[in-house]
Amino acid sequence: MAKRTWSTIISSAIIIGAGAGGVFWIHQYSADQLQDGPRLAVVTTKETATRASKPSSQTTVKKTRKQIIEESQKKVVTIESSSGLGSGFLYNDQGDVVTNAHVVEGSKEVTIRTLNHEEYRGTVIGIGEETDIAVVRVPDLKKVKPLPIAKSKAETGDEVLALGSPLGLENTVTTGIISGVGRSFEIAPYIYSNLYQISAPITHGNSGGPLISADTGEVLGINSAVVEQEGGIGFSIPITSVLKQVQAWSEKPSSKTAVQTSGSQGADSASLEAEGLVTEFYMNLNLNDYVTAYALLGSEWQSGISYAKFREGYINTSYVTIAEVSSSDKSNDEIEVTAVITADERKDGELVTTKYKVTYQVGYENGQLKILHGQGKKVK
Repeated sequence: MAKRTWSTIISSAIIIGAGAGGVFWIHQYSADQLQDGPRLAVVTTKETATRASKPSSQTTVKKTRKQIIEESQKKVVTIESSSGLGSGFLYNDQGDVVTNAHVVEGSKEVTIRTLNHEEYRGTVIGIGEETDIAVVRVPDLKKVKPLPIAKSKAETGDEVLALGSPLGLENTVTTGIISGVGRSFEIAPYIYSNLYQISAPITHGNSGGPLISADTGEVLGINSAVVEQEGGIGFSIPITSVLKQVQAWSEKPSSKTAVQTSGSQGADSASLEAEGLVTEFYMNLNLNDYVTAYALLGSEWQSGISYAKFREGYINTSYVTIAEVSSSDKSNDEIEVTAVITADERKDGELVTTKYKVTYQVGYENGQLKILHGQGKKVK
């Protein structure tokens, strides 16, 4: 990740920015191919002889997990920018690398390093202001065969590989599954919609790296965020949701390429940490991790409500979408964080969607950032 702590990760986007696997063999041959031998022994026409000299079009040999990893790593790069260290991958034969916007924010030119440690210069030709994606053009990588792109979305339970450079450890591969879909939240300045939640471990430096199908080797997503509580939970942007924008930048490099992404200018780190903590609170609730969410509350708040009562208060909330997160400095070293949340709640057997404006006071307690107080009210 781009030299960020968890706080700035999730606020500027944990955007884990600028973050190994089993091997099995499956050789599958079609029934037609297996039957060709006996037939060709008795059929001697010229047409048959020609057919016998060509491999069956129905014959498919599935690549092993190891082969998929070895081929994919050649198309994954490490990116060094003014923001720090991140990852990216070739998606076309023009030398264009897809990554996260927060990986290259503040930079027009970046350094690209390949699997064999060759370094090239890259130019940012497109960067999102609200969507955490960017494209870097690397002329020296033109004509290099890119990673194949999946044409359809992944589903919960699909096996995946996460590639990148976590903590600067280049060419790292971790394995897991799609453990959830449709996750959405806002971490200023970026809006994350319909993300994949993944069990494959990712961390700082994995940002911008590809999430790859362990079965086909196709790119499913762009690894972008991680919640570092309780072992870490990763999130990946589906490639299908951003591919058109990526292709548009490649066809016509943006004249509005940002040197610094919207919302990051003059951002106070303490405020970003506070916003990130509140966002993390709701993400844990969405994961039904009430223990971690409760642990983010300050001691005074906890003294007024037991864990059992706290859990009971959220047990009927199925999902919360957080948006319009902002903060302002308050007295006594506290920061006030406000947000608008939309909660899907079960009431009397029905699912009801309610919008609230919430306000929290965030500050340090025994050296740890905590949500000290909070309140909310319904809004239309």
